[in-house]
Amino acid sequence: MKRILIRSGKSPFDVVPVEESLQRDIIATNSGNLIFSDATHKLLEAPDTEVVSNGMRTVVAEADRINQEYDAFVVPLANAFRPSFETALKRMTRLITRLKIPVVVVGVGAQTGLNYDPARLKPIEPSVREFVSAVLDRSASIGVRGEFTEQYLKDMGFRDVETIGCPSLFMYGKELDVQKRSAELTAESRIAVNGSHNAVQKQGLGKIIERAHARYPHLRFIGQNLSDARQLHWRDLSDPNSRVKAIPTHPDHPMYQEDKVRVYVDPITWIDDLRDFDFSFGSRIHGNIAALLAGTPATVLVGDSRTLELCRYFDIPHVRIDKVPADLDAARLYEEADFGKLVSGHHERFERFTAFLDRNGLQNTFTHGDGGAAFEKRMSKLSFPAGVRPWLEADLASLATRMAWMQHHITELTLDNERLKRDLAQAKGGSRPGVGTPATAVYRRARRVVGAPIRRALGSGRQ
Repeated sequence: MKRILIRSGKSPFDVVPVEESLQRDIIATNSGNLIFSDATHKLLEAPDTEVVSNGMRTVVAEADRINQEYDAFVVPLANAFRPSFETALKRMTRLITRLKIPVVVVGVGAQTGLNYDPARLKPIEPSVREFVSAVLDRSASIGVRGEFTEQYLKDMGFRDVETIGCPSLFMYGKELDVQKRSAELTAESRIAVNGSHNAVQKQGLGKIIERAHARYPHLRFIGQNLSDARQLHWRDLSDPNSRVKAIPTHPDHPMYQEDKVRVYVDPITWIDDLRDFDFSFGSRIHGNIAALLAGTPATVLVGDSRTLELCRYFDIPHVRIDKVPADLDAARLYEEADFGKLVSGHHERFERFTAFLDRNGLQNTFTHGDGGAAFEKRMSKLSFPAGVRPWLEADLASLATRMAWMQHHITELTLDNERLKRDLAQAKGGSRPGVGTPATAVYRRARRVVGAPIRRALGSGRQ
């Protein structure tokens, strides 16, 4: 049995309650991460292959254990070549340099502006170079998202670079069927919209959502950030991003108050819900890929190189967000969207992706296995939490559920704290732990973890 370790927030088969998902941050701040990691997990589940999630944390000290227990380390990535990710990239490089097994990177991308100017990436170039070198010492090639990232790495002198897109769109193999279900959008159409805080606040998407909300009664906003989910579930406004009132996940927004907002902590429920929609649009690439996987037409409002190169590679309908007219209507996007090349070119792109896996010694379920049948059967037997929705004052049932979770969590933390106090007291001959001891740190951590939700629940927190 070949064992593959994969970098992902969790296994697709792990059913995690919403509260725990938000506390542990299994989405690594953005639920779009789970779409491409779940797709990679499914793709690699070939016969005689076990795929194990490593979590998102990079622990360099685990290198020896990984070498002993696994045959390959697969790393699905998104826009990892960006200044804000440099520290994490360096830590990953340190782990990889200690690994003796193959390391395969799929779908990594560089992030800059729509003009593809790599100047802002110059300060992190040494870190990128070290990372790519470490990967290529342990694999035949590195898989990148699109044209810009390929050229970016080749300009550094790397040659074993392959554009393979993102594994997310290959979740169902070579099958991808996206068709318009009506000639035009009307007031009765179900429309999903998505967008980053930056797009809403600084790139005009907030006004577009406001107009769409007035025109389409069945509009729904789908957020992706951890802060979005915490706003919905806990009404937690402690994160700086949470103070953007123009984003529908804010409790003061009309769409929040009308229960027209969701955040998903599992791709399966996200994709299933989008099957009933007529159209999706917005600046979130994986928010719109989720729609395409559901067979729902989608258009991306691209705002940077990472979304632009991926849309170009897959022929996903897209419009530059800086070219969007002030009076943009979703109906116009829907009318102009053409999904012919996306669908007709999907088979060839899938073959290119699986050839990349072959060259790197990895089998896939569609070529070598049952096409994902066992994976889907196992998933169908699990009951995943529904999308996170706004916590409205009249929802007493959800209040009881939230309070029960907090009480249980407080009890666990209290028991752990008391146990650590006793252990420290014994180690010190009965002395009490003082300020700065691990026991005190545990207590402070407990207050930090559960304090904000409790304040929100009791109505005494800062709003």
